[in-house]
Amino acid sequence: MNIRFYNAKVLTMEKDKPILEGEVWVKDERILYVGNGSGMEKEQIFQNGGPTCMIWDEEIDCKGNLLMPGFKDAHTHSGMTLLRSYADDLPLHAWLNEQVFPIEAKLTEEDIYHLTKLAVLEYLTSGITSIFDMYLTPESIGRACSEMGMRCVQTGGVNNFSQSAELLEKWYGELNGKDPLLSFRLGFHAEYTCSRELMEKIADLAGRLKAPVYMHLSETKSEVDGCVERYGMTPGMFLDSIEMFAYGGGAYHCVWLTPEEMELFKEKKVSVITNPASNLKLASGIAPIQQFLEKGLNIAIGTDGPASNNCLDMFREMFLVTGLAKVKEQDASAVDAEDVLKMATVNGAEAMGLADADVLAKGKLADMILIDLHQPNMQPLNYIEKNIVYSGSKQNVKMTMIHGKIRYRDGVFYTGEEPEDIYAKANEIIGRLKN
Repeated sequence: MNIRFYNAKVLTMEKDKPILEGEVWVKDERILYVGNGSGMEKEQIFQNGGPTCMIWDEEIDCKGNLLMPGFKDAHTHSGMTLLRSYADDLPLHAWLNEQVFPIEAKLTEEDIYHLTKLAVLEYLTSGITSIFDMYLTPESIGRACSEMGMRCVQTGGVNNFSQSAELLEKWYGELNGKDPLLSFRLGFHAEYTCSRELMEKIADLAGRLKAPVYMHLSETKSEVDGCVERYGMTPGMFLDSIEMFAYGGGAYHCVWLTPEEMELFKEKKVSVITNPASNLKLASGIAPIQQFLEKGLNIAIGTDGPASNNCLDMFREMFLVTGLAKVKEQDASAVDAEDVLKMATVNGAEAMGLADADVLAKGKLADMILIDLHQPNMQPLNYIEKNIVYSGSKQNVKMTMIHGKIRYRDGVFYTGEEPEDIYAKANEIIGRLKN
């Protein structure tokens, strides 16, 4: 598909590049042109190895609305849509052990396939063009995302009760390079759910594959205290001691990260993925985002799963990142909205290994969204970037494009399946498993 977007405001998210008035051209899955639409600029496109002429499949008048890179939801458990509003108002360990784990044990691979489709619909309405998913059956999750057109990076959720280092290696080989929408990273659930022997196997695998590793880390104070009791070190320092971070990676939550671990993460190129809504709902605490910024860490944002959030909404996450940081630091200037917008786009792409989907520029993947500025919550246009973070909401997402294909536009999904059928299947699954 060749699509021309014109009469747009364009926020490329490239460093030090202001919003421009212009247009974006998409050819197949890539961006061909970003600019002001002048005749001279267009001429250069055709002269420098571009097409001799362009026949548009569609030309979209953006009517002064904003094109920007899609949001990167850098920590998700999509199949947990099953548990939305099912296991609420409990502390983390009771929530996991008494509610989540028992019902998850009944899930089939096919169940997770259908439940992931429900999550994808919600991601699209929130302007999310890539997810970083950790759940039980990567093959069926990948199949659901591929069929619905969602870009999905997956990581392992290995623990003492499910999955294994051997499965990790299998998925790493099978889910990379075969579908342009899918990729896989090494990962495990958390230090407190894995034996030392298991974690050492994963560290050895990472060394052999020269690959980064991802895990939940320092989500609660009790988790950190337990690790110190077991190994005499905090989780980050313990994992480093077994060479888990030899090739970098990422850590989800990091609410109770120490200054020593922050220095380690900077040195080892370990991204921090913060999940403020989930951390609030489970009373885990408030991550020290301002300190992470001061240390120069790569900070990305995730919604976490629908059981602990319960909403897959990047607008709410962005506001909470900055709002909670201001309260934590007792400083209204802490964590600027522009930094947060970068976390939700460019930094998320870095954490997920999606270098081709970080900004809007020629040659990059056409993963982008159209934000409706003609809504009262976005007016006046004093500062569009800050409006997105402080007053933006799902209602402002007019379009979500992934890999050059429009998957959501003006309230209509283009995913190959009727939403009501997906909803009905999800309700059928929870009805069966609750009995």
